[in-house]
Amino acid sequence: MRVSCRLYVEVTDPEDLLTLDFNALPQPLFVMGGGSNLLFTGDFPGTVLRMANQGRSVMPGSTGHLVVRVAAGVVFDDFCAWAAAEGLWGPENLSLIPGEVGASAVQNIGAYGVEAKDIIDTVHAFDRQERRFVDIPSADCGYGYRTSLFKTDWKGRYIIIAVTFRLSTVPQPKLDYGGVRKAIERRIEGMGSETYATLGLLEGGAHLWEGRRSQSDRRVSDPIPSIPDENLTPQFIRDTIIGIREQKLPDPKEIGSAGSFFCNPVIDREHFERIVSIAKAENGPDYEVPHYDVGEKVKVPAAWMIDQCGFKGMRLGGAQVYPKQPLVIVNATGAATPEEIVALERRVIGTIREKYGIELHPEVEHV
Repeated sequence: MRVSCRLYVEVTDPEDLLTLDFNALPQPLFVMGGGSNLLFTGDFPGTVLRMANQGRSVMPGSTGHLVVRVAAGVVFDDFCAWAAAEGLWGPENLSLIPGEVGASAVQNIGAYGVEAKDIIDTVHAFDRQERRFVDIPSADCGYGYRTSLFKTDWKGRYIIIAVTFRLSTVPQPKLDYGGVRKAIERRIEGMGSETYATLGLLEGGAHLWEGRRSQSDRRVSDPIPSIPDENLTPQFIRDTIIGIREQKLPDPKEIGSAGSFFCNPVIDREHFERIVSIAKAENGPDYEVPHYDVGEKVKVPAAWMIDQCGFKGMRLGGAQVYPKQPLVIVNATGAATPEEIVALERRVIGTIREKYGIELHPEVEHV
């Protein structure tokens, strides 16, 4: 099902924002990036404005860093690809997340142990209230898990025109989240020693197979090479992340979705122990509930709970919980209505609430 808006405005030059009479536009005004994290529940009665400006500029930073200003309309993964190709560290774990640079600073996108706030230095925006351009330090943006002041207190006030990222020129791999290290080890295991040399991974203590030149020559008893983290490259990690995502997430060019539909809940440890009891009763006394420690609290994967409740692959009309990753709701037929997607969302939320006492919140913004 297609939805429409009363007026669509695309801005390629931020200076044009100074000439816009926002009060004369059909109201309300909604600022949209690429739209990859949105669910329009019906026709929009006002104006949809999109920053479509392009470009980036690189400036020297403090020792071991570069700062890169990227226009809001740049596809975020294109920025990730450029950084990896340049050997710059920071956004490689965020590879293949759909959307644009401006939206990344609003949503505080994140994946595999990294969030946008970790590399954002400054957000450049147009202040509609004061009709001027402003530079907002990352520390002032109120960043939290998939949120910022741009989504809450400042919603509607600022139009992001660019984001400055602070990237590292020295190795800073982050591998210990979501199976990244294991995926890297699997890739390494399938390589021959010639490939190691090509990548420059054989120096600094990496194990050699003493004269053998290919994986096929390796004895079963030989150990898998151990590559020090600092010998990996941003490109190698980016390629690994892309491989992980492509295995479990739908290609938006083939099947419609808004990516991860729900936020992962963070709960206290007492509540987590109750969930563990439920899981062990259902799956056996040795079952381990996947989780991540967040200070004194615990983050429980929403995908695990959805799967445990039997929703993986479930369809409601044209809407479906994606069979390979239950955190995602897809338009399985290409003709799902907003009502069907919302109904499936509510069914998931209600079941999780009843079984685990947790209220899931959508990561996807409903408009």
